Amino acid sequence: MQELGTGEAVARAQAVYDYGQTAIFASSVDPRLHMVLYVPPIAADGRKLDLLVAVHGTGRTSAIDFRDAFAEFGFHNDCAILCPIFPVNVLGDGARSGYKFLEEGDIRYDKVVLAMVEEMAQKYRQDWSRFAMFGFSGGGHFTHRFAILHPEKLWAASIGAPGSVTLLDPTRDWWVGIRDLEARFGKAFRADELANVPVHMVVGDADLETWEITHKPGSKYYMEGANDAGENRPARLEALAKSFRDAGVKVTFDRVPGISHDRMKVLGHVKNFLAKVLQERRSK
Repeated sequence: MQELGTGEAVARAQAVYDYGQTAIFASSVDPRLHMVLYVPPIAADGRKLDLLVAVHGTGRTSAIDFRDAFAEFGFHNDCAILCPIFPVNVLGDGARSGYKFLEEGDIRYDKVVLAMVEEMAQKYRQDWSRFAMFGFSGGGHFTHRFAILHPEKLWAASIGAPGSVTLLDPTRDWWVGIRDLEARFGKAFRADELANVPVHMVVGDADLETWEITHKPGSKYYMEGANDAGENRPARLEALAKSFRDAGVKVTFDRVPGISHDRMKVLGHVKNFLAKVLQERRSK
């Protein structure tokens, strides 16, 4: 068997691991956290791509689901897909939900995502100074809070069925409201910048189970007002939509008939929204 030369072997490895459905990479800024991508192979020839960051739910396995489910969309729309992976038990305490609130111990998940995007932009020679973000369930938690804190980084946001929401309420502290946003995160809320971001919200109208989303006194994320946005996910997402709209944000809301908490059955709505925004973005 003829052995590949060094250059051929490098090219083969890049084709297998760096393009298309990629290997799982550790973040250089925090190797405890990982990412997996879909990168259209045409990028190897210098094609410029947009970027979608798709954030998993509590089970984490949706990182792979989203990478694969958005691959065809990415191929046809010249859009790379970056899916962060934030492991359960990253601090050795068994915790599952820290990333949903952007910070956990010494980790600022929002900053890690920004570093991941910058690292991959350099790797693939892209300008990803702005990108889109989608998340479902726990990823929906992350996405809307990231949008509140970093609207200037987004050209679109799609928020799917978060269990709890942060309303743009200046009378309540994080995470229920945003009164202490600047003191906590070092950035003030900028309603004008958020209003520039096209926002999509999606939830099934049968997504009614409350066992995982009702905050009880004594639980880790309980605080006054924790359950005030509504009893279930559709009600809480409606409250978030109203809060965003009251701040001047244009929100497209899809309440999908007959669908429960099923991430894969809402992706068609997400793709339609993103394709429309991409078309408008590229026609300017």
